[in-house]
Amino acid sequence: MVAGMLIHLRSLRRMERGNGTMIQELLDEAVNERKHLMFFMEIAQPNRFERFLIVVAQFIFWHFYLVMYLISPSTSHKMIAYFEEEAVRSYDEYIKLIKDGTIENVRAPQLAIDYYKLEPSADLLAMVYHVKWDEQRHSEANHRFAGF
Repeated sequence: MVAGMLIHLRSLRRMERGNGTMIQELLDEAVNERKHLMFFMEIAQPNRFERFLIVVAQFIFWHFYLVMYLISPSTSHKMIAYFEEEAVRSYDEYIKLIKDGTIENVRAPQLAIDYYKLEPSADLLAMVYHVKWDEQRHSEANHRFAGF
C-alpha cells in the first residue's frame, strides 16, 4: 500500500504516464495481504489484546516502510521480497503441521472459499496452499520492482 501510494503520488506530481500497471499491482498486493489477515483472523479469533498488537505492528511498519521507501525504493522492495520468501517458508512449515495432524485441518473460512473460488468443502490446507502461492508471487513481484 505504501509503495503504491507513493508511486501514485509521484506520478501525479510529475504528471508521468506508464506507472499505472505497477501501482495497480502494488495495490492489489495490499488487498491480497489484507484478505490473508482476514482469513487467519477468522480462524484464530484473536482477542482484543491481539487485535491491538496487530494495530501497533501496522502503525510501526507503515511509518518505517514509508521512510525507508522515501530513502530507497529499490531496497524497500528487496526487503519485502525477502519477507515474502520467509512467509513462503513459514507456510511450508504450516502445511507440514497440518499434514502431520499437529494443527487441525479445519474448514476454510467462507471468505477464503469465495476469494479463491474453492470447493464449498475446502479445508485449511487448501487455503494455506493458495496463500503460500500468493506470497510466492508477491516475492517475485517485489524482486522485479527492486530492479526498477
